[in-house]
Amino acid sequence: VLLATVKGDVHDIGKNIVGVVLQCNNYEVIDLGVMVPAQTILDEARRHAVDVIGLSGLITPSLDEMVHVAREMQRQGFTTPLLIGGATTSKLHTAVRVAPNYDGPVVHVLDASRSVPVVGQLLSDDQRDRFVEEVRAEYEAIRARYARRDRATSYLSIEDARANRFTCDWPAVPITPPNKPGLTVLPGVPIETLRPYIDWSPFFIAWELSGKFPRIFDDPTVGAEARRLYDDANRLLDRLAVRRDLTCNGVFGLFPANSVGDDIEIYTDERREEVRMVLHTLRQQARKTPGRPNRALADFVAPRDTGIADYIGAFAVTAGLGLDDLVQRFRAEGDDYQAILVQALADRLVEAFAEYLHEQVRTTYWGYAPDERLTNEDLIAEKYRGIRPAPGYPACPDHTEKWLLWELLGVERHTGIRLTEHLAMYPAASVCGLYFAHPEAAYFNVGQIERDQVEDYARRKGMSVAEVERWLAPRLAYEPEAGAVAA
Repeated sequence: VLLATVKGDVHDIGKNIVGVVLQCNNYEVIDLGVMVPAQTILDEARRHAVDVIGLSGLITPSLDEMVHVAREMQRQGFTTPLLIGGATTSKLHTAVRVAPNYDGPVVHVLDASRSVPVVGQLLSDDQRDRFVEEVRAEYEAIRARYARRDRATSYLSIEDARANRFTCDWPAVPITPPNKPGLTVLPGVPIETLRPYIDWSPFFIAWELSGKFPRIFDDPTVGAEARRLYDDANRLLDRLAVRRDLTCNGVFGLFPANSVGDDIEIYTDERREEVRMVLHTLRQQARKTPGRPNRALADFVAPRDTGIADYIGAFAVTAGLGLDDLVQRFRAEGDDYQAILVQALADRLVEAFAEYLHEQVRTTYWGYAPDERLTNEDLIAEKYRGIRPAPGYPACPDHTEKWLLWELLGVERHTGIRLTEHLAMYPAASVCGLYFAHPEAAYFNVGQIERDQVEDYARRKGMSVAEVERWLAPRLAYEPEAGAVAA
């Protein structure tokens, strides 16, 4: 079985767990690692005469890269079964976008536990044909349902969606100027500072142990294994804290800002005469029930024409510097368990870093919530004022906005985080985003968008429509012209 994280993506914890599970079940695994180009995958598949190819990815541009690999497999005459996996993948995407491009078997694998029975059936002389036909029939039904749902969804024009924007009484909104405006660099934040902010529940999910921390320890099925994993993780955290094998760097900035339509202008200073940078947001276009707005993130920043001085924040943090060396060291010692464990911990640490820093911004650096006193459970439940949406996520699905954040904050220079060609962050254990302080700011899903908004967005960003369609392919409520979203 050949496994690879596709070109432009650096996330591989799930892939690594799948590889270990398959090896434990006596399958030979060839792991090509991360950021692997399509042709390399296919060349290695031929060279090793593999029986199955498995693709993994986390960021949304990886979905298009998987489609590209499927097209290349078809063009080059492959018949090898293709497995699709990763956090942003789904059976729907596999059925609608990937499978139609390849005549060979294409199967979405939900998690590592499913990889063994799927591979087993694909390689069984007795079960393969029936299994492949069942999957094809299921995916055909999914495509038919998707087509019906797509026709049933009603969308507003972008102008009508803007007319139904989120509104508020801006003069009544409490706006606090930052206590520390401008850029702040946080080098080498100690692991012990971040440790109390760890959300452990996703850690167990990564290992396919379902349950909420700490109640998971009482689960009669997975409780004992969860406790063992938790103890192992904390022993490794103790070691990391003492030896400082991981470096946790961060940078953030707080800036004068106002919205102009669906854009957010960031100014060079409080005079607000010179625009330093313009951030671009996307608006929900699906028709809402009466009383529900069509939101865009720009709605949470005071419009320029109100004359009200507002602000916005941006940040980038990493807990992954030094991680690759640690992983390679554990693998060289034959300890795949510790290699995966340290990757999972780095992911938890960077999320803890983001949580810790957001708290510091709210209470001190920006200071709009100086009296906030929340437990870690409260923080996980987001019982605070403000949000920190990240590019590539539902409220802000465009990864290309990361380019602006990198320029605004000097992210690579100050933290060591760089962007791949598909705009994944490297090291993988990195997080970036924006800070909004509006009391009613809330997360939402932009959902599917129509061509009129894409054309307007392309004009505002100075990009071609085809380029915007490529980056926003999973969000399009229409079929672009042929070739527009090719990888």
